[in-house]
Amino acid sequence: PDPMTRPTRAIALQGASNFRDLGGYPGLGGRTVRWRRLFRSDHLARLSAQDQQALAGLGIARAVDLRGEAERNALAYALPGVQYHPLTIEPTVVQRIQEVLRSGASLSPQDAAGLMQDTYRGFVHDNAPRFAALLRMLVERDDPLVFHCTAGKDRTGFAAALILLALGVPREVVMQDYLLTNALYRPPASLASHTPPEVMQVLCGVQEDFLDAALHMVDAQYGGITPYLEDVLGLDAAARSALAQRYLQAE
Repeated sequence: PDPMTRPTRAIALQGASNFRDLGGYPGLGGRTVRWRRLFRSDHLARLSAQDQQALAGLGIARAVDLRGEAERNALAYALPGVQYHPLTIEPTVVQRIQEVLRSGASLSPQDAAGLMQDTYRGFVHDNAPRFAALLRMLVERDDPLVFHCTAGKDRTGFAAALILLALGVPREVVMQDYLLTNALYRPPASLASHTPPEVMQVLCGVQEDFLDAALHMVDAQYGGITPYLEDVLGLDAAARSALAQRYLQAE
């Protein structure tokens, strides 16, 4: 399609900064991911009335919240006409960093990056049931859905990577989508805590080696994305084909 008529990927909202469409990427058999079906975001608790109208205009019917319980309770939301589905993934990295700092140890940017990589490895096996549940929801029906966590970058980033890889989007394109967070996400001012700024920079952004840590584990332990999707996430060939049918443009 003519780039001038293509939908915009990043959707500007007042109360969320990392809201974007997963459409337009090349998938299986040269078909592209359909626009205005799959959205990823940071949390939706601060949306303005105008933002809510924008979401209604996009036809969003389902919201999947990947935040932990305390995060959800602190910033709860309900959107009119949108079905709400919590799939709890507790934010381990934040807790581990607080433990390190409370113990009086100092934390370098390298330590922070190491903790982030561990978090992503944790997604692969510890949190597989939640990602499996999200994929099942996508296979069942294709009414527009947004999935998010707090910042929309780690739990959401891994979820987006799984969905795109399941649709046959090349890894390097999946990585480009993942890294868009660095251009879009605006951390809340309240985050400027006792954590050194160079460490905050690591924690508030994404790096290739975070997602790579998870994908390397998928390759090393499960033999690649297809066996991982099948054996761990329950997405067999029929389900993958249904997913492609729903979310890839007809040729």
